[in-house]
Amino acid sequence: MSASQTPPAAAAPGEDEPTLLVKIFGKDRPGITAGLFDTLAAYAVDVVDIEQVVTRGRITLCVLVTAPSPGQGTTGSSEGDLRATVHSWAESLNLQAEIISGRGDNRPRGVGRSHVTVLGHPLTAESTAAIAAAITATGGNIDRIFRLAKYPVTAVEFAVSGAETEALRTVLAPEAAKLGVDVAVVAAGLQRRAQRLVVMDVDSTLIQDEVIELFAAHAGCEAEVAEVTAAAMRGELDFEQSLHARVELLGGLDASVVDLVRKEVRLTPGARTLVRTLKRLGYQVGVVSGGFTQVTDALQEELGLDFASANTLEIVDGKLTGRVTGDIVDRAGKARLLRRFAHEAGVPLVQTVAIGDGANDLDMLNAAGLGVAFNAKPVVREAAHTAVNVPFLDTVLYLLGITREEVEAADTHAE
Repeated sequence: MSASQTPPAAAAPGEDEPTLLVKIFGKDRPGITAGLFDTLAAYAVDVVDIEQVVTRGRITLCVLVTAPSPGQGTTGSSEGDLRATVHSWAESLNLQAEIISGRGDNRPRGVGRSHVTVLGHPLTAESTAAIAAAITATGGNIDRIFRLAKYPVTAVEFAVSGAETEALRTVLAPEAAKLGVDVAVVAAGLQRRAQRLVVMDVDSTLIQDEVIELFAAHAGCEAEVAEVTAAAMRGELDFEQSLHARVELLGGLDASVVDLVRKEVRLTPGARTLVRTLKRLGYQVGVVSGGFTQVTDALQEELGLDFASANTLEIVDGKLTGRVTGDIVDRAGKARLLRRFAHEAGVPLVQTVAIGDGANDLDMLNAAGLGVAFNAKPVVREAAHTAVNVPFLDTVLYLLGITREEVEAADTHAE
């Protein structure tokens, strides 16, 4: 048959055309899906929709097909014959079958589609019920639910239609805080799987430490520096002023302390997995820090980061002078750097993800397409798009729709 003679693709059934919903459930084993479609093939029906899920070794397979026409197919038989044949096939495999007559396709989904990711440690039935009720209260309909991960947290994703993303986020954020779970709401669409740029804060985000406090411990002024740092992160002090005040206390330290501090830095649990997985998926990853290039440069090399920017401690004649050189990376500076990295990476700002914990991260979190507050101070949690309150940085992967199985598969293929 020539291209001009190729028949057009079959259209979806109209609202009044008869269809059958075939449901199969029971113990899973290889060949069930193929066996069902082999059985249906004899009746020349068209497939309208398919959904299959396996939970703890039990399969639920739903297939929506057009109703058979008399005289069609290899049997030339009726809907009653199809029903009998499917039930007989299912019984031969110790499966249960249910066939429901209806009209047309599934009802159209409402305008406005979002992915709602829920993280719990643990995820209780009570919190799941409350989240589902809150979605319904916005006018949203839950079209599909599936699990993204079972450890180190339980992560599930709701595909929701019929409600705008911002409306969902506004309702679910306070509900999640009350329930003690983490919820992220992002718009559905192709951009979710597009190449992205992920930019992180460093201190208390990528790493467990505050780098300036590590330097201060060697200078014998840890308590003074820690108090100024805490006040700055709470938004009580201007960051640039607090930075100069803290760095001044480090004046006179021997430059060899830099190597000591680098060895003391501890990556946050899951940090290496997060960066490695993102890189293997083609994402670009960067860091911006109110800390120091003497540490971030080493992290960039160790983790293979695409971008890194931080303040630089001035060193003269082998000693720290108590000053920093160059432009200060402060709250506004982090947002500027996010935009610069996005431009250099060729990634639209809407497809960027920013992760941070302190008040000086807020401009960056709000500028990004998705801002994630990681074990953050209250003022940051309230202002960010979403929050993660478990000590595992790789849980951010689930907010991007990346499953634990995909992470493990990437690791296996890389070995």
